[in-house]
Amino acid sequence: MKEIRTQDAVGQVLCHDVTQIIRGAVKGPRFRKGHIIREEDVPVLLSLGKDHVFVWENDDTVLHEDEAAEILRQLCQNEYMTASAPKEGKIELTATVDGVFQVDASRFDAVNALDDITIATLPQNMPVKAGQKLAGMRVIPLVIKKDKMAQVRQAAGDTPLLRLRPYRRNIKTGVVTTGTEVFQGRIADTFTPVLAEKLRAFGLSITEHRLSDDNVEHTRRQIDELLALGMDMVLCTGGMSVDPDDRTPAAIKAAGADIITYGAPTLPGAMFLLGYVSRGDKEIPIMGLPGCVMYAGRTIFDLILPRVLTGEKLTRQEIRHFGIGGLCMNCEVCHYPVCGFHH
Repeated sequence: MKEIRTQDAVGQVLCHDVTQIIRGAVKGPRFRKGHIIREEDVPVLLSLGKDHVFVWENDDTVLHEDEAAEILRQLCQNEYMTASAPKEGKIELTATVDGVFQVDASRFDAVNALDDITIATLPQNMPVKAGQKLAGMRVIPLVIKKDKMAQVRQAAGDTPLLRLRPYRRNIKTGVVTTGTEVFQGRIADTFTPVLAEKLRAFGLSITEHRLSDDNVEHTRRQIDELLALGMDMVLCTGGMSVDPDDRTPAAIKAAGADIITYGAPTLPGAMFLLGYVSRGDKEIPIMGLPGCVMYAGRTIFDLILPRVLTGEKLTRQEIRHFGIGGLCMNCEVCHYPVCGFHH
């Protein structure tokens, strides 16, 4: 590739797209890479501010920006993603299914730390819909050294940098509503309808529903019954605070759950509980949901539910990471997608 005066470029092969921007009307390539420059193109190029253009010459040490973007695409793209054709040196990836988007952060950062490399993605662990843009990638210069792209490959490793975990379908969900006041009919159960609505957003419904008073053994029996019926997930509501008569965490533990966390660094949602019960080769998540899930627009449950629905088993350390941003669950100031659902 060499740079020459536009007036001297007639008959030469353009080696980059030339973008035209007219505010409110046009933004896109006026001339495409590979275009053979004609006499009548010269005044148009000059009007676009191109006093010089880059034309092709043989050089086996460099790659064109489109070729470099294709390498980045190969390093990023995984299952359930489709790629755009290169356009002005950029390639975008789009989701083909609903699911949770994830990035291998350490390797991704190592690639983006290299000069002239740019990959931008959606936030980590964001729920996405089919057809949603996931990432865009390009190199900064029009051409880049091949040995620089070799460094990129080495930093990226052998597996894709990005991942889209699709939601599992036909998940059987059991709900245990605890509280003597609800069990005896003194007040209405207003919690279960909220859960039904949140599940409906993922195409799911409540499979089995049980009521229990505040007795630990009674609640444990209801959980055991749901597990015996083959539930893939159990949600327990009520009795999750530290009051002496709030005994749901003890009942979940008595049902054999391995408690991953009782408490989460999010507000609202600090009294959330997550555990797993082993049944054969299955790890069945059991959640204890604090009262805030019933009245707050978004809570820890909205962060956890999408990931659980992909079949991912969360760890205590991952939940601790929610602390950064965990105070922003119901912020009305900005539209940062904390859990993928905008205000």
